[in-house]
Amino acid sequence: MKRGLQGNEQEDGGGTSGGCQKTLKRSRKQRREKDLEDEEARWECLPQEILLHVFQYLPLLDRAFASQVCRGWNEAFHMPELWRCFEFELNQPASSYLKATHPDLIKQIIKRHSDHLQYVSFKVDSSRESAEAACDILSQLVNCSLKTLGLISTARPSFMEMPKSHFISALTVVFVNSKSLSSLKIDDTPVDDPSLKVLVANNSDTLKLLKMSSCPHVSPAGILCVADQCHGLRELALNYHLLSDELLIALSSEKHVRLEHLRIDVVSENPGQQFHTIKKSSWDAMKRHSPKFNLVMYFYLYEDEFGPFFRDEIPVTHLYFGRSVSKDVLGRVGLNCPRLVELVVCANGLRPLDEELIRIAQRCTQLSAIGLGECEVSCSAFVEFVKMCGDRLTQLSIMEEVLVPDHRYGLDDIHWEVSKHLGRVWFPDMMPTW
Repeated sequence: MKRGLQGNEQEDGGGTSGGCQKTLKRSRKQRREKDLEDEEARWECLPQEILLHVFQYLPLLDRAFASQVCRGWNEAFHMPELWRCFEFELNQPASSYLKATHPDLIKQIIKRHSDHLQYVSFKVDSSRESAEAACDILSQLVNCSLKTLGLISTARPSFMEMPKSHFISALTVVFVNSKSLSSLKIDDTPVDDPSLKVLVANNSDTLKLLKMSSCPHVSPAGILCVADQCHGLRELALNYHLLSDELLIALSSEKHVRLEHLRIDVVSENPGQQFHTIKKSSWDAMKRHSPKFNLVMYFYLYEDEFGPFFRDEIPVTHLYFGRSVSKDVLGRVGLNCPRLVELVVCANGLRPLDEELIRIAQRCTQLSAIGLGECEVSCSAFVEFVKMCGDRLTQLSIMEEVLVPDHRYGLDDIHWEVSKHLGRVWFPDMMPTW
């Protein structure tokens, strides 16, 4: 009897315990499911301003994936604030390693967000097909009100291979419909004088930055029209052939706010090309009106083409020589560029630049950055140069091959001497050996 009772009790007790465990497991599972449901509900109920803040940190592809989670997130994906800034990447898969913006996304943007776009850039490869695709998109932005537009070619010629009429027609759509365009980058494009007049007619009160180097269809008269009408212009980048005394005088008029940056590309298309001269009085007028403006000049000339340059004082602040430049020209730089802040010389030849470097240190009292490539400077002259410039040399990039050992200093100990005068540890740059 006892054994039977005990057996029954154990059986009953075991059954009761097992039932309790099953009940506990079910309740835990239900709680987990409820917690998950509550968590999903909380995510779905997030205010749109918080979703907007989160989505702004996501890359475009992750944002697109997130939009498929639920209806609320899909609505957040299409909030106008997320489409103010966009970069169209247009590349041909067969000829480019860069990713391209998906055609379906482009259609969605044009259909739902063209009137939200404000800061837009087009990055295209060297193919004509990509440039044409960019223009097709531009021509459809009839409801846009852009503030910034950039047309960027990762390799030439791109836009220059297009029919000029097709490009101008597409660009004019933006110029006409955008009444508050403030920043425009259209380097290496077939933009012309009439299209600039359309730009000025609709955006003269807002345009602050204009970059248009290598635009062969624009004349000095076209850029002068921009300077005459766009009195808020702060930054301008163009080729030297568009620079004129009349343009500098126009930029120096009392109507203009003070220009902050003027970038000039001095490029030789053909060996022996002739360049005009800008009067010193024109540069002086510019300095008086905008005493703190930066004049950035990039030179890509052959040695015999530097005749018109640096004969008189010029207010250049940043100077880059992309090709070989003679000792004579660098000597004139030391004499006539007192505002120089940065100097980069890619090549000079095998004649030491000792005197020229010392003269630059003496006359260019604001110089704070210098880079020397295929040049030669004696170690003693280089140390003297650093000693004269002192710790204001924040950037000092000199290839080891540039420095020529002499009776005072060798390559093994020059870095100690230079470091002492700079007030920080310095070593010359070394050519990679791979």
